[in-house]
Amino acid sequence: ITPHLFTRFSSLEEFAQADITELEQIIHSCGFFRIKARDLIDCARMLLEEFGGRVPDNMDDLLKLPGVGRKTANIILGDIYGKPSVVTDTHCIRISNRLGMVDSKNPYKVEMRLAEIIPSEKQTAFCHMLVFHGRAVCTARSPKCHICTLNDYCAKRL
Repeated sequence: ITPHLFTRFSSLEEFAQADITELEQIIHSCGFFRIKARDLIDCARMLLEEFGGRVPDNMDDLLKLPGVGRKTANIILGDIYGKPSVVTDTHCIRISNRLGMVDSKNPYKVEMRLAEIIPSEKQTAFCHMLVFHGRAVCTARSPKCHICTLNDYCAKRL
């Protein structure tokens, strides 16, 4: 949907003025498209009205934006602003538990614990590596333990 979405709405102002029905139709293939369409419009408006059209560079302000939770905020902080951040998606939670780095399925607790033990300058890259590893090797349903380079550290190893 991304090419069509950003062709139709190429500026923050266009998103802020979008017709919600049209936006819903464009993003319909995404889950929760009605909520996401509303949040996209409200977020664009808030960025324009409260943040001068700029995406905030701190967690507190990012969390004020409609549709933005800690995971999205951490992605923005790490990938856009180069700040230390731990993105706790399903791969991060699963693999960090399997490796014994954390003992929780709670994203916030996992984020806080990993932030304590991963050096700040390596946090963003570490999380990206977990995602790649989780997609390619350490999948949820059928982990490829026989080819995993982390097998010696894993609680799930065969």
